[in-house]
Amino acid sequence: MSDDQEQVAADIAAVEQANTAFYEAMERGDLDELSGLWLPGENLTVSCVHPGWPVLSGRGEVLRSYALIMANTEYIQFFLTDVGVSMTGDTALVTCTENILSGGPAEDGGELGPLVGQLVVATNVFRRTEDGWKLWSHHGSPVLTESEDEDEDEDEDESPS
Repeated sequence: MSDDQEQVAADIAAVEQANTAFYEAMERGDLDELSGLWLPGENLTVSCVHPGWPVLSGRGEVLRSYALIMANTEYIQFFLTDVGVSMTGDTALVTCTENILSGGPAEDGGELGPLVGQLVVATNVFRRTEDGWKLWSHHGSPVLTESEDEDEDEDEDESPS
């Protein structure tokens, strides 16, 4: 393996680790760690789109959104599938499917609210910094289930000609 191939392999491994650290910090509800994974400062404005949310721009707004999510989510676990990494220069693009299992605050004195499963496709953009790879942008989009698609097809079939 050439030096260039070894460097690319090392970069891809480092980006994969940064991506994993992002999801692990979310699972633990560790806002301090999560904050350290995003690009510092406002010179390169970070952005985030959570499923169903508008675009959030700027480090403060993005980190506030994660604080809000963490405060209102008792349990969350991510099972990542279909992970792909592509790179150009000091920018890396990670695409993946987030298989999410989450539970909200307890209801009526229970230990945990109902668990909900969700599929989200995500794109995470990382930039190389002196301190390693940092998130520049996260975009998550919900995946429609087959039953939702079938309901839409049935609605179309019932419409007048």
